[in-house]
Amino acid sequence: MTNERSLCCLWNFHTRHRHCCSPGPGPEYLHTGRHSKCPQPGYFQDVIICVAFVGVGLWVFGNHFLTTDIPAAISHPMRLRVLNGFFQLLITWGMIFEKLRICSMPQFVRFVHDLLPLRKHPDVVVKDLRFGTIPVKLYQPKASTSGLRPGIVFYHGGGGILGSLKTHHGICCNLCKKSDAVVLAVGYRMVPKHRFPVVVKDCMVGTIHFLKSLNTYGVDPARIIVCGDSVGGAVATILCQKFVDRSDLPKIRAQILIYSTVQSMDFQSPSYQQNKNMPLLSQNLAFYCWCSYLDISPSWRSAALKGAHLPAEVWEKYRKWLGAENIPDRFKKRGYLPVSREPLNEAAYLETNIILDVMNSPLIADDEVVSRLPEACIVSCEYDILRDESLLYKKRLEDLGVRVTWHHMEDGFHGVLTTIDMRFFYFPCSSRILDAVAHFIKGL
Repeated sequence: MTNERSLCCLWNFHTRHRHCCSPGPGPEYLHTGRHSKCPQPGYFQDVIICVAFVGVGLWVFGNHFLTTDIPAAISHPMRLRVLNGFFQLLITWGMIFEKLRICSMPQFVRFVHDLLPLRKHPDVVVKDLRFGTIPVKLYQPKASTSGLRPGIVFYHGGGGILGSLKTHHGICCNLCKKSDAVVLAVGYRMVPKHRFPVVVKDCMVGTIHFLKSLNTYGVDPARIIVCGDSVGGAVATILCQKFVDRSDLPKIRAQILIYSTVQSMDFQSPSYQQNKNMPLLSQNLAFYCWCSYLDISPSWRSAALKGAHLPAEVWEKYRKWLGAENIPDRFKKRGYLPVSREPLNEAAYLETNIILDVMNSPLIADDEVVSRLPEACIVSCEYDILRDESLLYKKRLEDLGVRVTWHHMEDGFHGVLTTIDMRFFYFPCSSRILDAVAHFIKGL
């Protein structure tokens, strides 16, 4: 169901069965002793809808706005509390509409977040294009140049279920302006119609098309960077791995991974324990994304949390890359307790073993592939449930001789970069991330 059809569903839900009474006395008046201009069925429906909106709003206010723990290190805590409250309200209404079979939660949230107007940047020229069936946005600095510019291919985050070219428009505009580079943002199809591995395949198609037409956009083939936030960062490093042996394409010069997810196996790391209730990515939402994108039944959540979804030999094989001993001790001080994994649940393993595909867990790719990857810029955030994945991937790359530039945001949280153009909901951390990324690009 498209976003437009979802809106129609919501409108029809509001207007269903509405009709006008006859303007003069009639049989109803004779029967009830009232004029036909009495409250109409639509009136009572409006009351019910208003009560529902107020009730859901109060529930979100009580369960999220008042109770969410905002760490003292985060600047503008009330700002984050309000932003998270709005986000949770959208999620809650989306889940209600999903239960009512009006539309899925991701469709509703995507429809609403794409209603927001895009902020204009006079120094950047933006074009909406299509590479075959893949929607893309091209960002080019307005100022002329005598030479070729770096080219950045950007993949937006959102867990494979949320986000869009619109939600990351501000990031791409600022990235284009600050790094004086050509930026191509690649769109992709999402749930509920499209699941793994559609995100990676769509991004690969869009990227290959761009790499084969660099002259058209004035891009230096020796300075191609792939970049993404959250699941977009996973796409960036997956494509780097896929392109290692592609002699027909320009070599990727660098990869930029911003609070990225690089494994779908382990949910017992320190950051998963410490930040499971943090805005804007809680453990509940992370598992919803995991199940939705991979088409895994939510009933296996408990098994996955306890580590019972994979055999002991698999854990032992990948412990050298996934084990908490690979994470510096300073990241384990805040509420972390090692947990023993439970015995294998074979039914859970049969349904979830798709997570062992390197297109879901690029962290566990073979040494022969990882050692040949381009240098990386990795950004991690302290109050992010995915923080440790950045730390693990950083170590994996460095152990194999891949150069890594690492920036850790002590006041950062998952999704903070998307606030760069949000005015009231702007967080200074987003500018520091972009400044660090732009400095890295200019140094290539």
